[in-house]
Amino acid sequence: MGFSSFLGRVLFASLFILSAWQMFNEFDDTGGPVAKELIPKLALVRRNLSSKLGVAVPDINVRPVIASTIFLKGVGGILFVLGSTFGSYLLLFYLGLSTPILCDFYNYRPNNPEYSLLLSDFIQNTALCGALLFFIEMKYLISRKQIRRKTPKAKTV
Repeated sequence: MGFSSFLGRVLFASLFILSAWQMFNEFDDTGGPVAKELIPKLALVRRNLSSKLGVAVPDINVRPVIASTIFLKGVGGILFVLGSTFGSYLLLFYLGLSTPILCDFYNYRPNNPEYSLLLSDFIQNTALCGALLFFIEMKYLISRKQIRRKTPKAKTV
């Protein structure tokens, strides 16, 4: 099971690592092509937060957001491949923040073509979160079982 577990982690994390690598290569002074998609979505989030909170939310600079995304995806993916639960927490944090912002299918009507694409991405990210939660729980259960096995039993005389 050791090799198949490692291979599964490599295949799962390749989604995040390759995406972070591509974003890193395209990253420039403006933030790269990702910034074109992210700027209107962050503006929408800013407007919604301003209206809900009743106070003006300052502009969100997109460059640090993209740099943070690259960090979370890259480092989280590498740590996940190595079997670290911290890596899975980084990936969960990334998915938890980015999914509602990037996959905003709720802002479109069901007959709009973007609706089905965004809904599909939202469901995919939700499934990835489920897989990460499963990994975390399995790591916890395995470590608990190993602790139980290592406790010495009292010898009877």
